[in-house]
Amino acid sequence: MKSTVSPLQTARASYKPQLPQILSGSTSKVGVKFGKKTQSIADQKEIERLFSQTYGQGEVSFVPGKNPASMKSPLKVALVLSGGQAPGGHNVVAGLYDGLKKLNSKNSLRGYLGGPSGLLENKYIEITDKLLAGYRNTGGFDIIGSGRTKLESAEQFEAVAKNLKSAGITTLVVVGGDDSNTNAAVLAEYFKGNHIPIRVIGCPKTIDGDLKNEQIEISFGFDTATKVYSELAGNVGRDCLSAKKYWHFIKVMGRSASHIALEVALKVHPNVTLISEEVAANQWTLEQITEQVAKVIADRALAKKNYGVVVIPEGLLEFIPEMKKLIAELNDHLAHNPEFEKIDNANEKVAFVLKHLKEDSQRAFNSLPHSIQVQLLADRDPHGNVQVAKIDTEKLLIEAVELKLRHWKKESLYHGKFSAQGHYFGYEGRCADPSNFDADYCYALGFNAAYLLAAGLTGYLSSIRNLLKPATQWKAGGVPLTMMMNLERRHGKDKPVILKALVDLKGKPFKLFATNRKKWAIEDNYQSPGPIQFWGPAEVANVPPETLKLERGTK
Repeated sequence: MKSTVSPLQTARASYKPQLPQILSGSTSKVGVKFGKKTQSIADQKEIERLFSQTYGQGEVSFVPGKNPASMKSPLKVALVLSGGQAPGGHNVVAGLYDGLKKLNSKNSLRGYLGGPSGLLENKYIEITDKLLAGYRNTGGFDIIGSGRTKLESAEQFEAVAKNLKSAGITTLVVVGGDDSNTNAAVLAEYFKGNHIPIRVIGCPKTIDGDLKNEQIEISFGFDTATKVYSELAGNVGRDCLSAKKYWHFIKVMGRSASHIALEVALKVHPNVTLISEEVAANQWTLEQITEQVAKVIADRALAKKNYGVVVIPEGLLEFIPEMKKLIAELNDHLAHNPEFEKIDNANEKVAFVLKHLKEDSQRAFNSLPHSIQVQLLADRDPHGNVQVAKIDTEKLLIEAVELKLRHWKKESLYHGKFSAQGHYFGYEGRCADPSNFDADYCYALGFNAAYLLAAGLTGYLSSIRNLLKPATQWKAGGVPLTMMMNLERRHGKDKPVILKALVDLKGKPFKLFATNRKKWAIEDNYQSPGPIQFWGPAEVANVPPETLKLERGTK
């Protein structure tokens, strides 16, 4: 148990997450209904060839019926938390444990430490009632830790199989995002293809919100994280109204998709919100984006409003055409380049890079402030690529906008005063205590995963649907992981991966945002969502994400 517990944690420990009705009743009355044969979202022939053992499985629903015989056999289950943290992870563990124990008191759960590396290094702890008592309804992944080790080689698969078989484990649950669940799919295929008696089930986790589709309505942690960021952004909006002298540029998490930025916009109504997918669709340059932001600032200055809020998605740079090209060239030239790695001086690094870039990328690189140039050339990720998340995009835009306004002032096109503050809201949201929605959703995902394992399934993602209804009316089942896959070009090779869900520019959430942004740009229409509420009226304590409400047709 944790060494220190706040009064809120003490009160929160008594919260009892709700379950779909089908999972809350007698285990002897839960049947398994299979849907029609499925296919991958794209590249069907190649995905089927790569996943010949697990491809084409039908979707699964748990319905009133006869309990499969396999549910009566004791299970030894391995659990790994993979990738970045997301609120509610501990409730997935609790749900999985409680589900296993309800099915059979002799079932057991072993948590592997530090993510997938724990499977390779055979480091684990046993999950027990006593251990879980200190973690229910809390944020974080600290019960067993997480990690980003990729399981890709046959040697790794063999090591995992050896460690699990030696412990008598025949089932594995992987809690993670699209990459982690791609790993789960590959492991399931490898085990089945090599007649290794280990089955694999995944759970959909990521605050970025990009692991979703028709079958997976939302990934867990998104609701809590966006409520945390929205509270902070709402506070900043109130500060604007109070101080009336700062423009706040807020970068929020979301490298590959802008779901977080869009959700914050719908909750808070900032003056400007940039959506990376719209930037890519319109092929906007950095100069055009700068002009758009500067135009709002200049227009508000005419109304004597020299303050405002700008929200920026973390991965914006990768969606700007010239920057995307520049980053790709940098990745090609610098990934594991021994000559570049020997250079310590920042100015010498810049000079080295300029010699190797094509003319267009040289111009793009030279257009950046020196501080951003240095960040682009700083530490690489394990694959040798630029770590875009570490680039201060908010500071880049502040500098670019400030320069533009300075020019406009000389031409009498701007008559205001510009003073800016930069913020990055990221890690603040990843380990927050889960909202009621995430507490229930995560518990149900874990509980449901236990039933998928007991039903003898492999290569499935735990799926809880009908999420706008009360938790008791949610639908439980599983979705074949191969159903979500496509091929992507990574490091010069086509690889099967779960397709990331980007913001749909034709979807209801973006359309509502687009309809209102001109009004939000000029008016002081900031909303103040406030902190997450765990008790109180349902419309305050149990409200789901705005994007989910819009996507599922209630707004």
